[in-house]
Amino acid sequence: MKTVNHWIGGKTVEGASGNYGPVTDPATGEVTTQVALASADEVDAAVRVAQEAFLSWGQSSLAARTKVLFAYRALLDANRDAIAELITAEHGKVHSDALGEVARGLEIVELACGITTQLKGELSTSVSSRVDVASIRQPLGVVAGITPFNFPAMVPMWMFPLAVACGNTFILKPSEKDPSAANKLAELATEAGLPAGVLNVLHGDKVAVDALLAHPGIAAVSFVGSTPIARHIHTTASANGKRVQALGGAKNHMLVLPDADLDAAADAAVSAAYGSAGERCMAISAVVAVGAIADELVEKIRERAEKIKIGPGNDPASEMGPLITAAHRDKVASYVKGAADQGADVVLDGTGYTVEGKENGHWIGLSLLDHVKTDSDAYRDEIFGPVLCVLRAETYEEGVALINASPFGNGTAIFTRDGGAARRFQLEIQAGMVGVNVPIPVPVGYHSFGGWKDSLFGDHHIYGNDGIHFYTRGKVVTTRWPDPADAPAGVDLGFPRNH
Repeated sequence: MKTVNHWIGGKTVEGASGNYGPVTDPATGEVTTQVALASADEVDAAVRVAQEAFLSWGQSSLAARTKVLFAYRALLDANRDAIAELITAEHGKVHSDALGEVARGLEIVELACGITTQLKGELSTSVSSRVDVASIRQPLGVVAGITPFNFPAMVPMWMFPLAVACGNTFILKPSEKDPSAANKLAELATEAGLPAGVLNVLHGDKVAVDALLAHPGIAAVSFVGSTPIARHIHTTASANGKRVQALGGAKNHMLVLPDADLDAAADAAVSAAYGSAGERCMAISAVVAVGAIADELVEKIRERAEKIKIGPGNDPASEMGPLITAAHRDKVASYVKGAADQGADVVLDGTGYTVEGKENGHWIGLSLLDHVKTDSDAYRDEIFGPVLCVLRAETYEEGVALINASPFGNGTAIFTRDGGAARRFQLEIQAGMVGVNVPIPVPVGYHSFGGWKDSLFGDHHIYGNDGIHFYTRGKVVTTRWPDPADAPAGVDLGFPRNH
C-alpha cells in the first residue's frame, strides 16, 4: 500500500510515530493509501528545521524570493493535470473542478510574485530638524497552516506562497483525508529553488494540531475549517501568544427578488449548491425566495438538478463526484431524512443514489428541500453536502432580516435587476463577501477572502492585503543624522524637541 510521509527540510521524511491514517478512494470506498500521523516530537523536529531555515530565508532579498516564486508558478502551471488527478483520487471531485481549484490557488502565487510592490514601506523626511521616520514590515518567523479536505491544493496555496514571499518559513498540516496534493505542492516548490526547510508538510491528526498550537516556535497560525474547530484554534493559539486567522463554517444565502431572471437564478443556485458536491464553505445552501416567485423558482431548480450527472471524478461525463468519506455521506443523508419531520417538503431526495459497479463508493444524489423552517436542523447546521434549502419571505426586508439573523456571515448573494435594491443589499447584509447576480462571490487573489460573525475568528482575512499584513509585522524607525557642519551638541536629558 502506498504511504504518504512528511516533507521536511526539502525531502521526504518517514513517519516515526508508528501511527497511520487511511486514505480512501471516495468513488470505490477502497483504502488506497496510508498517511503518517506525526507525534508531538515530530512536530518539534519540523519546527526546529523551519527555525533554522528562517535564519537565512528571513534575510534573503526580495529578488531571490520572487525568482523562486516565478519558477514555482511555471512548474504549477505545467503540472496542473497531475495535481488535479491527485485531488480527484483522494477527494473525489471531478477533474474539471480539481483543475479549477488549482487555477484559483495559482492566483495567490501570482500575487506573491509581486511581493516587491506589496512590501514597500513608507518614509517621511524632515519630520523635525534632520529627522526622518520610516515604516517597514518584517516577517514573523515560523508560521503554520492547518487546511481542510475540501480544497487540498487551493487552500494551502491561499497561505504559504504569501507567507514565504514575506520571508517566513512555513509548516503545512493538511487534512489527513487527502494528503497527497500537499506533498506535490512542496516537491514542486523545492524543484523551483525554494531552500530546504522553508516549506514543510507535516501530516497528522489532533495530536499534531494541538502540538502546533502550543509550540513556542510557531509565531502565527492560519486555519480553514468548521466553526467549532476554528473557535478552538483561535482560543488555544491566542492563549499561547500566537497571531491567528481562523476561517470557520458558513450557511450562505441567495436572496432572489421577484424581478430577478429566474432562469439565471436557477442556473446559479444549482451550480453554487451542488458544485464540488456541496463540500465548500462558499456553497449556496439556502435560497430565500421573495414573494410569489418561489414555486416557479423551485420547479426550475428541480428540473436542472435532476439532469446533473453523478459519477467518478475521473469520468469526463461526470458533473459531480462522491463525498469524501462514508461517515460524511451518512451525516449529510441524515439531514434529508429528518427534513420532513421538521416541516420541510422534500422535493428531491438524493440519499438512495448509487453508481453501478461502484456501490461501495461514498455516493449521494442531489437533494432539494422546500418550505424549510429557520429552526430546523437542515437550516441551522452547515451540512457541507449537496443539499439545498429553500426558504420563503414576503418582502425584501423580511429576507434580509432572515439572513442577518444567521450566526454565520461568510458569503451571500442577491439576484435582481434592480440596482437600488442591490446597493441596499450590499450595505445592509451582515456578511464578509457579497455577490450581486454572482452566486459564489469568492474574491480574486488581490482582494482578501473572509467572513463575519461565526465564519471568522481573528482580525485578518486570508490572502490579498490582509494576508500580507497577517504574515508581517510593522516597525517604525526614527532617524537623526547630524549635519557634518555642526559641532557636537553634548548631552541633552530633556524631552525630545520636535521642532
